[in-house]
Amino acid sequence: MVPRLTMIGHATILIQVAGLNILTDPVWSDRASPFRFAGPKRVTAPGVDFSQLPKIDTVLLSHNHYDHLDMATLRRLEARDRPLIVTPLGNDVILRKGVKTARIKTGDWHDRISLSSDVSVNLTPANHWSSRGIRDRRMALWSGFWIDTPCAQIWFAGDTGYGDGEIFHDIRKRYGAPQIAMIPIGAYEPRWFMSDQHVAPEQSVQILHDIGADQALGFHWGTFQLTDEAREEPKQLLRASLVASGVAPSRFTAFAPGDVHIASA
Repeated sequence: MVPRLTMIGHATILIQVAGLNILTDPVWSDRASPFRFAGPKRVTAPGVDFSQLPKIDTVLLSHNHYDHLDMATLRRLEARDRPLIVTPLGNDVILRKGVKTARIKTGDWHDRISLSSDVSVNLTPANHWSSRGIRDRRMALWSGFWIDTPCAQIWFAGDTGYGDGEIFHDIRKRYGAPQIAMIPIGAYEPRWFMSDQHVAPEQSVQILHDIGADQALGFHWGTFQLTDEAREEPKQLLRASLVASGVAPSRFTAFAPGDVHIASA
């Protein structure tokens, strides 16, 4: 089975590979917030209605910010499918409070966790941070995920700034070049404030060069208005950055809700 990836929105991507249905950072709520009445509101409908989802085997939860860890969605998934949740260290404490029966496996950066007899995931470093409130900053870890399958190597970068780029070179050295990389492209303005935690499109293209992926899909844009840039700007800047770098725009596309990517056999 060749990998099939469907964009739900923001950082929520359905990955269907090697007989597994995997969701990254699932958010179907209307707001990325601890409140139903305030906070960033969804401006695009989910690419797949929750009722139309296949049975989810695994949730990959990169960190605990509200636009990535949505307790309401996780409760719905637990009630319907009881998926395994794979997440960095410390997030299990938060999850146990909201989803008491959840099946959870935690790991540190580069730890390997089996999802099936022939599929595993390694937690990869990211330049980011965590908190759910004012007293728990950096008390839980954050990560990306390297998915090792018989038919493809797939990398979900998670939220990250670029930094000095060393973490991306190290990932390439440790794991090789993935066939598919999901790289964030949005939530970067004002850059003086956001650059330590979120990449802008030209840095996303640099990550593509560093990691050497055959195909990249841009996420973390166009669903929640988290920062100052216009909704379509990440897509436009991504294309301009690719042209400036001499990379074919088809190699790195802005993944929009409802878009489907089917890997080459």
